[in-house]
Amino acid sequence: MKNNPLVSVIVVSKNSSETIGACLLSIKNQNYPNIELILVDNKSKDNTILISRKYTDTIFNKGPERSAQRNYGAIKSTGDFVCFIDSDMELEEDVVSKAIEAIKLSNAKILVLPELSIGFGFWAKCKALERSFYLNVDWMEAARFFDSKIFKEFNGFDEENTGTEDFDLPQRIKTKYGDKIESRIDCFIKHNERNLSLYKTLRKKFYYAQNLNEYKKNNLIKLKKQSSILQRYSLFFKDYNKLFKNPIVGIGMLFMKTSEFIAGGFGYLLSNVLKNKK
Repeated sequence: MKNNPLVSVIVVSKNSSETIGACLLSIKNQNYPNIELILVDNKSKDNTILISRKYTDTIFNKGPERSAQRNYGAIKSTGDFVCFIDSDMELEEDVVSKAIEAIKLSNAKILVLPELSIGFGFWAKCKALERSFYLNVDWMEAARFFDSKIFKEFNGFDEENTGTEDFDLPQRIKTKYGDKIESRIDCFIKHNERNLSLYKTLRKKFYYAQNLNEYKKNNLIKLKKQSSILQRYSLFFKDYNKLFKNPIVGIGMLFMKTSEFIAGGFGYLLSNVLKNKK
């Protein structure tokens, strides 16, 4: 491997003016010297593009969904590695350097970049608590950093899948090459939930669940774990002290997660009803 291989960081956005500046600044502030920054926007009607031009000139428009945006960014990239970041995420300054270091040490081809949630307000605190339970849980973390050759070999993300494409691509790769092809780093991406509302998170789960049949084709075993309330609650109650360190937030998180499962269930049922009517 080259000493400092080129890493293409691909950011996807849509009406992301509240978060895009902090996201792109965190990429520009990486302590790794060889980064190509690409933004793929989806017809934003706010100031996303105007803000983004302060940080990169490599800006494209593509839709209709995140998977297609990411694949298009990868096609336009020239890096030895591709890293996919959403517009509401911020990277700690050594994420990319740690990723390259991990690949050199492990010879891995795909990497998990662990996530933490940040934000303000009650429901954002609940989401931050929930996400903290998923660290180092292999069926709840997904790779975001790929060797470009591997990414192209698998034709990137499934463009028929929105919401679970993050899990689908790494799982397809590991099914062929085994778990050793994946590694992880020990610094974080921070997912900025801002002032998260319960309605917003339930609406998102309802929408994403309508695409679960596409994910189910290749990921039935993982889906059974991810969609199991029992599996999820066993994670939460394994660390009882953390769950109820702040009892109100702990109870709120459990209520939010249960409500998300219900919303996702309705979305999944609706998609199957509509499918059967065709």
